[in-house]
Amino acid sequence: MSTPAPLPTERWAGEGSAVRIDGTALAARTLEELRLRVDRLHEHDIHPGLGTILVGENAGSLSYVAGKHRDSAQIGIESIRLDLPATASAADIRAAILQMNDDPRVTAFIVQLPLPEGIDPTPMLELMDPSKDADGLHPTNLGELVLAVPGGAGTIDAPLPCTPRGIVEMLRAYDIPIRGKHVTIIGQGLTVGRPLGLLLTRLEATATLTHSLTADVAAECRRADIVIAAAGVAGLVKPDWVQPGAAVIDVGITRVVNEETGKARLRGDVDPAVAEVAGFLSPVPGGVGPMTRAMLMKNVVEAAERRLR
Repeated sequence: MSTPAPLPTERWAGEGSAVRIDGTALAARTLEELRLRVDRLHEHDIHPGLGTILVGENAGSLSYVAGKHRDSAQIGIESIRLDLPATASAADIRAAILQMNDDPRVTAFIVQLPLPEGIDPTPMLELMDPSKDADGLHPTNLGELVLAVPGGAGTIDAPLPCTPRGIVEMLRAYDIPIRGKHVTIIGQGLTVGRPLGLLLTRLEATATLTHSLTADVAAECRRADIVIAAAGVAGLVKPDWVQPGAAVIDVGITRVVNEETGKARLRGDVDPAVAEVAGFLSPVPGGVGPMTRAMLMKNVVEAAERRLR
């Protein structure tokens, strides 16, 4: 196997500012590595397949699902797509999940969230075959994070949640130490905050999970070696929240409309001025988003490799 291309280490605004953690470049490198692994699976007549269940026509969800299938095509993974109308009932969605569970072409699949109003996603996720859980959010797979021995990097043989896994890979790719370090996470959502805290604790970091009722989020950030912002509040993290040299991962993404021009742009949870203080900072877009999609592909490939074993 060829040596991976080195990652870019450009800085945000010249010498002395934070190193930009390039999620786009890292995702591209990851996908190329996965393409080689898929080729080897094909040699054993194993053909990984990604399934998606999309309900309704949410613009963001349509874009995300399309991107996932583009990534699949790029590395040789087959696509199995079930699109349901926004009027689909809970019974319709359950039937689609059971169909994916039984389809031998589907190595792993996702139920794209959010589901239409009034449909509880929890029982839908619980209905999935845990071995086909591409997002790593099935209760059985999340439970592996709780049961795993801290520091036991090889003790989990189950899909990991994509965004937390992507964040850890970004930190490792840029040689940012995790073990023994203090990490402050802003946000306790199911897809990022809560599983990320479990994953980092397993890697022997000290993880502090903050939320809307935390007395002083800024103070928790100031004592952290790594700050991970996943609150969905544009520009929340200010330069004086970050200790000099800390690594900052920006997960949040908000569409902000300029009142004067009417034009919209995407903003992260981190004020761009943080680049003047931090040692490392991931951008929005181009940071965590591409890595989340790459980790989805990695979960599918690893599920196929488990079949081979």
